[in-house]
Amino acid sequence: MAVDPSARVHASAVIEDGAVIGPECEIGPFAVIGREVTLGRGVVVKSHAVITGWTDIGDESTIFPFASVGEIPQDLKFKGERTRLVVGKRTRIREGATLNTGTEGGGGVTRVGDDCLIMTGAHVGHDAQIGDRVVLVNNVAIAGHCVIGDDVIVGGLSGVHQFVRIGKGAIIGAVTMVTNDVMPYGLVQAPRGELDGLNLVGLKRRGVERAEITALRAAYQMLAQGEGTFLDRARRLAEETESRHVREITDFILSASDRSFLTPK
Repeated sequence: MAVDPSARVHASAVIEDGAVIGPECEIGPFAVIGREVTLGRGVVVKSHAVITGWTDIGDESTIFPFASVGEIPQDLKFKGERTRLVVGKRTRIREGATLNTGTEGGGGVTRVGDDCLIMTGAHVGHDAQIGDRVVLVNNVAIAGHCVIGDDVIVGGLSGVHQFVRIGKGAIIGAVTMVTNDVMPYGLVQAPRGELDGLNLVGLKRRGVERAEITALRAAYQMLAQGEGTFLDRARRLAEETESRHVREITDFILSASDRSFLTPK
């Protein structure tokens, strides 16, 4: 075990041999840190949290009480292979959240980006790839192999089916089941996940220029009502657009996917 001298570790905490505790970390009472865990600078692990497995936690992240971080995948195909979990900087993992390591068949790494908020009771499944500044509200369930882009918000009590991709800047309403890919900047709501417009509030909050928002509105209408199939419309839009935000949408739609897309209403 390597504990930086500036770290503060409660006497009742359990730190297994092999763990690396960075400078200025704080480990609370009855917390458990496994032998293959590395904590970056200033990580706070509160009472009764468990971090185990081959897990890296980025600088200034906080793990709240009773979170389970780095346990093995909930996958019957998992046979004990050595896989890992990587959590970025300044990410907050709230009470009772669960984040699992990857599987050999899924790439071996579950990854959570910087500045994320994983709220109470949320779950991040094996091999999921979570971008930066993502918010998973209370009791959200992200299944294995999902890819969640930067700046996504998933509303409380929602579930995301395995292999689904949610594009950058999208928002998922509360109590929603998402079984198909969601294009960047999309707004999804209703129990079975319907694409119901653009995340205009999120775009405005991030300071996106009015001209870009106007281009996104026009692109959405073309995808919803243009001629040809959904993919035909996306290809035509890709050829015509000069907007970088619209280009992000078309690139996403035209890339390979394991699930079909939610299409505009």
